[in-house]
Amino acid sequence: MSTAIKQAYQKELFGQPVGLYILFLTEMWERFSYYGMRALLVLYMTASVLGEDDRGIGLGWTDKEALALYGWYTMLVYVMSIPGGMIADKLLGQKKAVLIGAIILCIGHGVLVLTDTWAFYTGLGLVIMGVGLLKPNISTMVGGLYKEGDIRRDKGFSIFYIGINTGAMLATLIIGGVVAKWGWHAGFGLAGVVMLLGLINYIYGQKYLTQVGNYISTKGDVNEISYSQLYSKLFISSKQLIIAVLLILISIYGWYELGWAYGLLFIFLSAITALLMMIYKELDSQIFKDRFLVLLLSFIMVIVFWGAFEQAGGLMNLYTDTKTNRVLLGWEIPTVMFQSLNAGFIILFATVVASFWAKRKLKSKEASSLFKMAIGIIIMGFGFLFMVFAAMEYENSGTSSMIWLVLAYFFHTIGELCLSPVALSFITKLSPIKYASLMMGVYFAATGLGSKVAGIVGESASDFGEYAVFLGIFIFTLIIGALFILILKPLKRLTHGAEDNEREMMEQEPYELADPDINKPH
Repeated sequence: MSTAIKQAYQKELFGQPVGLYILFLTEMWERFSYYGMRALLVLYMTASVLGEDDRGIGLGWTDKEALALYGWYTMLVYVMSIPGGMIADKLLGQKKAVLIGAIILCIGHGVLVLTDTWAFYTGLGLVIMGVGLLKPNISTMVGGLYKEGDIRRDKGFSIFYIGINTGAMLATLIIGGVVAKWGWHAGFGLAGVVMLLGLINYIYGQKYLTQVGNYISTKGDVNEISYSQLYSKLFISSKQLIIAVLLILISIYGWYELGWAYGLLFIFLSAITALLMMIYKELDSQIFKDRFLVLLLSFIMVIVFWGAFEQAGGLMNLYTDTKTNRVLLGWEIPTVMFQSLNAGFIILFATVVASFWAKRKLKSKEASSLFKMAIGIIIMGFGFLFMVFAAMEYENSGTSSMIWLVLAYFFHTIGELCLSPVALSFITKLSPIKYASLMMGVYFAATGLGSKVAGIVGESASDFGEYAVFLGIFIFTLIIGALFILILKPLKRLTHGAEDNEREMMEQEPYELADPDINKPH
């Protein structure tokens, strides 16, 4: 391995910085806590207040009410990544932000163990704040472990991504059994215990993270522009100001038509849009401006993808619980366990998908990040075709086979492997360095908006039925993926060769090419 592209100060394990594995384990336990909560949330809210099964007393909400809150929760968890990224950039640095976020998460999960209604809402609020601080900044720290042009970066993100899904798989395999035996709040408590493990691991591993995620003060830097300065410059930028005012007016209209929650969301998004417009205007190079624009356009794919994918924790979760024959060899599989399929498939196929894209790149075939993201949307969309078949079978026989769910989760997983780790790495390649945490926050906010879209779409099943919803998602995702493939060439030109040197680096590094786990697609 060329020492010119390696961080000399970093101790290594299996060819990667040891700090990667510290972040891997921290994220693994954080994702255990999050996906454990995600798997339980809708089921807990819709469970009977009479405690008619061994899981205990639920909230007794309707499916529509539960999916609405699920949408808000999964959205806010990620939208809070924007202020989380800002706080890290301007006040704390990523390392301290992750630490504080982990502590808040532990407290939040601890509160959820309590059975009072106030504890349910308070615990969710604390989890939202904790993830908002931790999630964007720990991902940015992974990118910070590598110098620009280091060919190990994409592979590092894929290893990190396996950590995410190991936590998700363990959560969905274990928590269902815990809830079945000891009740809902035992499941919430287990999520808190494992988050505490993540916090302990992160504190222990600080010695391997000394050179990454530190706060760097920019006071006195004449080239540094604060967020407040960017907003102040909005008032002397006519085009940007007009757009911002129009967005605010639309937000006020939304407040009165849709309620205060949507109004506040629209105002927040208007403020972020104004900030992004001013960042674009202040970038000092057309190359950086073009890359920034491509990055923002790629977030459309992110929103569409997660708007479909997050049906797993909402509508598909309810469908599994009430309309799927879950009996296998005389044993009824707990509903929550089906969500472990996604994580399990990721662990099994992450390297396979990565190697496929790496070989395409070496053969000079199309393997850009944008292309992989578009293909990922299309593949994931085909997963909903199997849910269409499941809905048809249920309408005909009153039940549906679990094989449709397995196939749907498989296609969703392959699509995710083409898009999600790719997008994480793509952001670290195209983002302006001084706004790296903010842009990672915007990415996670885009996934959050996708989650809210998922909740809204899931709610519509009460009016239109699962068949219509699944078919609509299938058709829409195919259209969006195809559109981005059609405009791929002009978008790639706007990246100004941000990924052009990767193939050459792969050819020059026989160590990496010989590695069966090579991961160059992202």
